[in-house]
Amino acid sequence: MEPFTTLTGVAAPLAMVNVDTDMIIPKQFLKTIARTGLGKGLFYELRHDENGRALDFVLDAEPYRRAAILIAGENFGCGSSREHAPWAFLDFGIRCVIAPSFADIFFNNCFKNGILPIALPAADVEALMGDARDHNRATLRVDLEAQEITRVDGEKIPFDVEPFRKDCLLNGLDDIALTLEKGAAIDTFEDRQRAAQPWLYS
Repeated sequence: MEPFTTLTGVAAPLAMVNVDTDMIIPKQFLKTIARTGLGKGLFYELRHDENGRALDFVLDAEPYRRAAILIAGENFGCGSSREHAPWAFLDFGIRCVIAPSFADIFFNNCFKNGILPIALPAADVEALMGDARDHNRATLRVDLEAQEITRVDGEKIPFDVEPFRKDCLLNGLDDIALTLEKGAAIDTFEDRQRAAQPWLYS
């Protein structure tokens, strides 16, 4: 997993509440287990009509085609559990989502895939939404170490993040990497078990 330290990029506004994971990545894109190529499916049904023709959607307009941050409404990522949702964000290039609140499973999946979800008071989200709507103010800087978002005018907005999750993001540690960090202890256990119960290994 790629570490997350600081992120400076365009923020895209999506002033919608209760955005569910089927809106984020519709079911027809769930056939793959590859993490690449899903960016084209991100918000597909908001970006295309039933005939596949492009609609007027924020992520298809400049400068938001290059968005690295999404500003959204409350209860973001609700609905079914699908890890393809953060995969689609990553493939598009979005590594931070800011909203007043998140659905628990989506929130957890973000951290496990190198995306920083930030929950802020509604007033702060509305201020950042206003920045994102203005092309001249749409660039934000997110500093995970300092736990601050810096606006174009220099104002800093602090945010909270659980220390263990922060450490994992800063060091690029997903569940597999965390397990491999315990490699020596795992080897010691297996050696001891193999000596005591050799039939388990035959």
